[in-house]
Amino acid sequence: MKALYLKELRSFLSSIIGYIFIAIFLILNSLFLWVFSYETNILDGGTADLRSFFGISPIIFLILIPAITMRSFSEEKRTGTIELLFTRPISDFSIIFTKYLAGLTLVIISILPTLIYYFTVHALGEPVGIVDDGATITSYLGLILVGACLVSVGIFASSITDSQIVSFILAMFLSWFMFMGLDLLAVFSQFGGLDLVLRNMGIMEHYDSIQRGVLDTRDLIYFVSFAAVFLLSTKLVLQSRKW
Repeated sequence: MKALYLKELRSFLSSIIGYIFIAIFLILNSLFLWVFSYETNILDGGTADLRSFFGISPIIFLILIPAITMRSFSEEKRTGTIELLFTRPISDFSIIFTKYLAGLTLVIISILPTLIYYFTVHALGEPVGIVDDGATITSYLGLILVGACLVSVGIFASSITDSQIVSFILAMFLSWFMFMGLDLLAVFSQFGGLDLVLRNMGIMEHYDSIQRGVLDTRDLIYFVSFAAVFLLSTKLVLQSRKW
């Protein structure tokens, strides 16, 4: 399993895909936070916090994470190497989880350089260090958890088709629906008492909760369960090839 994980991670970092993902993520965040005269600009906002960063990043992930996961199984299916892959002496779920961990590792690597935003805001605050450290730490954890969920969605979408383009589009739609779509559906009065259920099914509700600086066990269970459901669904899809 370790050898396969390193192979998957090297496939990201030895090609231009991984570096493009990291570069686009950092460049877009930097432009919106420090350059563009927009409501997300930290200098124009006049407050020593990273709320803009934690608001922008998941939106960027909705596009970039499907782009890095679209070839996870689609490429294996297209080239016909998927059967060889599943002859390895490890379980099907271990193979799926290994690909998932490699994708999540790339997401974490892309987030790490953004710590410079925290140190910058920490230094620019009046007085210095006025930034809320507790909320910042939990927000970073929340961002990683959101990334973990979206990677699982991307892996699932990639297992359905042998087309990387179809995988990308499907993963992007599912990611958007689970992150924002359910929250938007909840505002319709036709759903009545179901609005709370729909919100709690969506990622945004739990991400916003973590950003408040309090770690609720229910939110952590949600994120873990979310990823588990999509990974197990991936296993079912791939096992159906044997039927």
